[in-house]
Amino acid sequence: MDRGPLEFETHASQHEGDVMSIATKKVVTAPQTATIKEAAEIMVKNKFRRLPITDPGSEKLLGIVTSMDILDFMGGGDKYKILEEKYHDNFPAAINEPVKKIMTRNVEIINTKDSISVAVAKMINKGVGGLPIVDADHKIAGIVSERDFVLLMAGVLTDEKVEDYMHNDVITTTPGTRIEGASKIMVRNKLRRIPVIGEERKTPHPEEDKIVGIVTATDILEFLGKNSAFEHMITNSAEEILNTTITEIMEPEVITATAITRLGDVCDLMEEKGIGGLPVVHNGDLQGIITESDILRAVST
Repeated sequence: MDRGPLEFETHASQHEGDVMSIATKKVVTAPQTATIKEAAEIMVKNKFRRLPITDPGSEKLLGIVTSMDILDFMGGGDKYKILEEKYHDNFPAAINEPVKKIMTRNVEIINTKDSISVAVAKMINKGVGGLPIVDADHKIAGIVSERDFVLLMAGVLTDEKVEDYMHNDVITTTPGTRIEGASKIMVRNKLRRIPVIGEERKTPHPEEDKIVGIVTATDILEFLGKNSAFEHMITNSAEEILNTTITEIMEPEVITATAITRLGDVCDLMEEKGIGGLPVVHNGDLQGIITESDILRAVST
């Protein structure tokens, strides 16, 4: 993979019709009969944010389950009804439901003949962080994600600055927020991470907020997939788990950027640390956030 100082359009045209050049080809999948718990464990073990669901016989793509689907189930959205209404708050029973109950069926896909530019455009237009790649028989042939583009562009974005692409209006939370509340914030706002602000410093002005940690969809997924959730259970009630505060799962040592950091350096940090977003700070005060989605936006312009 050429990661020299090439313009994105030039680089992309070299791979016209060949998104497979940057895609992950050995795709881990799961059948739709796998349980929600098993799907979460697979995702945590492999450090995935998305897991294609396929038919074991034909290998055809049936759907996809993402970290956001898991958060939705954990109290963030409508899929929580499985836990609340069908199983009446019985968490062990609910997470053994087949993953087909929470997976996304209308999956945004591309095919093996599509170009890198087509993949970028579709991710941006559809607001998705990854695209399964299928062959002519609709069998899974690969998967491409925002992370692949971050790795591709680490040596290219040498002039662009964080301040030109970051989000200034940042949704934050406080250490006392419950996992259920954090899940709701992420699902409703389509966020994968939320900076955590010290409660004593929380103000209406983000520039005055001191960041004390960050909680991500992956943190919540790991809480479930590594079975940490069960350590909080005395009965089978989901409330015992969902009442856990994010202080127990958030990352207190936050990797940050400044407004004048180069995007290429942000890409390097994301690759080195295995993270998908960095809060933007000045003298410890939160100013904004820069994510893989913003990098994708930068390379498309």
